Amino acid sequence: MSEKILVSGGCGYIGSHVVRQLSESGRTVVVYDNLSTGFRDALTHGEKLVEGDLADRERLEDLFQRDSFTTVLHFAAAIIAPESVSKPLKYYGNNTRNTLGLLEACVTHGVKRFIFSSTAAVYGLPDGGVASEESCPAPINPYGTSKLMSEWMLRDVSAAHGMQYAALRYFNVAGADPQARMGQRTQDATHLIKVACQAALGMRDSVSIYGTDYPTPDGTGIRDYIHIEDLASAHLCALDYLEKGGESTAMNVGYGYGSSVRDVLEVVKKVSGADFTVLEAERRPGDPASLVASADKIRSLTGWKPSFNNLETIVADAWRWESMLAGR
Repeated sequence: MSEKILVSGGCGYIGSHVVRQLSESGRTVVVYDNLSTGFRDALTHGEKLVEGDLADRERLEDLFQRDSFTTVLHFAAAIIAPESVSKPLKYYGNNTRNTLGLLEACVTHGVKRFIFSSTAAVYGLPDGGVASEESCPAPINPYGTSKLMSEWMLRDVSAAHGMQYAALRYFNVAGADPQARMGQRTQDATHLIKVACQAALGMRDSVSIYGTDYPTPDGTGIRDYIHIEDLASAHLCALDYLEKGGESTAMNVGYGYGSSVRDVLEVVKKVSGADFTVLEAERRPGDPASLVASADKIRSLTGWKPSFNNLETIVADAWRWESMLAGR
């Protein structure tokens, strides 16, 4: 009997890509999702779906009693940083408290490995715009803080109970499955590439650049954009690493170089063949001029090798997905 993997939030944007890759690799996957932001049809390989909320401790306990899991991958969370500032308790509830409940179930039922969906937001505004795992965490919003608190819980649970973990700190995730089987469907998304693709499709009146006077080559913010397929494969590499006895750790997942807002908009115009209105606006509070990963650690520890690390490839896959959603 093959070992079972539980994936919380497996019907969401990132979780669904990871679930698909796990299933394609021959893993037995059970998905636990409340479908508040995820989609049932994002599961493409007949994975078992248990509909439920992590806050429902009884349902979670019943799940762990019925299925014996060796590994948990935890994606379920609220993820909009600006919203976390106005609704902090939502984020400490959905992210930190629900992670606590899931960890309690894992300890009770002897789960061996735990892979956590963390974020570069734990770093806040790193010096020089480059964040390494050695950078001091200093989140500037409740979203980043809620994820960092979960990492601390993981660290302490691992020390007390021997459960191995990997906390993967994502940078700017973008793109879609190259075959357009799945992609980002979040309502009112704020991700630049998705917004720009929607503008190119005529679904938005314009795209705004928030800040054009940063100390960067073209004055706009620079971010480390990573293709969703490469991000998903990083989870499988992290799982292989833990299964081979790798030590618990936190790892950045990014390419180690960035693209500016203007770079992204120009590539979207090129790929789509469409022009759209670009507005210039004031900087948003808390936005760093640059945020790029130092990503050597995950490569050296796990052997992760990205295959889609090209901005035009990321945009082309996002464009294909958004065009399909729009019925074009």
